[in-house]
Amino acid sequence: MAQILVLVDVQGGVVTKATTELLTLARTLGEPAAVVLGPTGGYDAIAGTLAEFGAVSAHVAEGPQVADHGAAPKAEILAQLVAQAAPVAVLISSTVEGKEIAGRLAVRLGSGLITDATDVTSDADGLLATQVVFGGSTIVKSRVVTGTPVITVRGGGVTAEPLAAATKRIDLQVELSPAASAVTVVERRAAPPSARPELSEASIVVSGGRGTGGDFGLIEALADVLGAAVGASRAATDAGWYPHSYQVGQTGKTVSPQLYIAVGISGAIQHRAGMQTAKTIVVINKDAEAPLFELADFGIVGDLVPILTQATAELAKRKG
Repeated sequence: MAQILVLVDVQGGVVTKATTELLTLARTLGEPAAVVLGPTGGYDAIAGTLAEFGAVSAHVAEGPQVADHGAAPKAEILAQLVAQAAPVAVLISSTVEGKEIAGRLAVRLGSGLITDATDVTSDADGLLATQVVFGGSTIVKSRVVTGTPVITVRGGGVTAEPLAAATKRIDLQVELSPAASAVTVVERRAAPPSARPELSEASIVVSGGRGTGGDFGLIEALADVLGAAVGASRAATDAGWYPHSYQVGQTGKTVSPQLYIAVGISGAIQHRAGMQTAKTIVVINKDAEAPLFELADFGIVGDLVPILTQATAELAKRKG
């Protein structure tokens, strides 16, 4: 069966949800082969998850020469692995680092690159990627016609489904060029711990916009009772009401949760581009003409304060 390489993304010693989605997607296209590039001992902590989601093999390169020099070593190792294994494609999460690795890899291979795919399917002519482009106004189908396809895939586009496999570990012989270690990471600072899920990983997101007036207390309360992540529109982050790291949109994070609740957000094209692939969209806004209602599966026109207060209380009661 054709081999599909999946670059494994690990955060806090745990395989990200986006990676489990990639492994699930890879199973529909061929034989999933995980690629683990990171610090010494990292593979041992995640081997169970890779097996749980069907990785038939795991190509492993660990050590400071891999982990401490940014994206360049990972792209170089992947290029060497592609030359050896001749996979059908390389799938990478559409994170900031993932896109950098993908770009570097495509240049090294002389291959075509597709970024921010929401789905990838296979037909008689090869792999076909679905993308949402032009600020979310157009859906296109794309395929790579030169070299080994390198595709970054948005998180949330695929539902992760376990399918156990016996994962065979294959240790890679790392031979890096001087250029690959030209940049050295000298310090890492862990993000403050949070009880909420990470925004790009969450299956439920509650976002607030200009209509909140800067008070995100009700947004956070609803998110907490739902076990959701909190997001914000660009207007809210630019106003200093919420940190920019929580911005959803074309210049922020792209999310594709199972449920997206937009509160007090009008729905500018910039915001729509970052969330319109959500499976179910709920919009709460006092302006019945707000553009985001065009995308909504469910819409509520009214004052967000009593709506969120009642909804949070009722959900907490049912949850209790």
